[in-house]
Amino acid sequence: MNVTAILIKRNVKLFFKDKGMFFTSLITPAILLVLYATFLGGIYRDSLAAGLPDTLEISENLLDGLVAGQLMSSILAVSCVTVAFCANLLMVQDKFSGAIRDFRVSPVRPAALSMSYYAAALVSTLIICFTAVAVCLAYVAAQGWYMSLSDVLFLIIDVFLLVMFGTALSSVINFFLSTQGQASAVGTIISAGYGFICGAYMPISSFGKGLQKVLSFLPGTYGTSLVRDHSMRGAFSEMQAHGVPETTTEIMKDALDCNFYFFADKVETPVKYAVLAAATAALIGIYILLNTLKKNRN
Repeated sequence: MNVTAILIKRNVKLFFKDKGMFFTSLITPAILLVLYATFLGGIYRDSLAAGLPDTLEISENLLDGLVAGQLMSSILAVSCVTVAFCANLLMVQDKFSGAIRDFRVSPVRPAALSMSYYAAALVSTLIICFTAVAVCLAYVAAQGWYMSLSDVLFLIIDVFLLVMFGTALSSVINFFLSTQGQASAVGTIISAGYGFICGAYMPISSFGKGLQKVLSFLPGTYGTSLVRDHSMRGAFSEMQAHGVPETTTEIMKDALDCNFYFFADKVETPVKYAVLAAATAALIGIYILLNTLKKNRN
């Protein structure tokens, strides 16, 4: 077994052994699901019903399925990034304990060391987020299932890419942290603010035009749009089959960020994937470079 694999195995074991980090990561999507279903479900439902023409009657099950898809997309869009920050706290702990200094003066290559932290955080976050996907899909099935197999598969791909992005982002930010206090402060800020700037808590379309343009430069908003689209596409198709005009469903998709716009141009799905993948690759490259420069200085 090579050095990188040994370090990855070590980091994953330490993460799941630390009950504080593990349960903090695991409880995040669970709390969001309870809060969303309890407090925001009715608001989302009233908002969606208000967007339908008065002459159309949509079944309660279909409306519930649409709301459940919106709730699921919001939870997953946030959890893929916030859980990654929790899973990546091991790097900060190793700095605090001095373990990382021992690694850096050893023959371990900087790229191997940095990628071991990234890969371990990625594995841990994927385990938690895919568990959240299973729970959310069960919730959607209980409320009203209209997703196709392709929707589910694309949703899994969306979550995988968002976790890669969240892990890369947390790796770059956590690189500059060296104490538990700093990590807790950053984690709190990310948990409180990321949901807003990525459009999970409130759709980007509900913000002012200027803020919409600014947020359209953030890669996380494209990931949220992908999750939204694949979580709700089946329900929207069913609405059209029940007589809702396509223009009405497109307006609703615009309002919910299923359709995403860069300034006035609609961003197609392949472009969303390309933006998210490019941002992830750039962050991983920056993270490896930072570790290499740190090794050279030492």
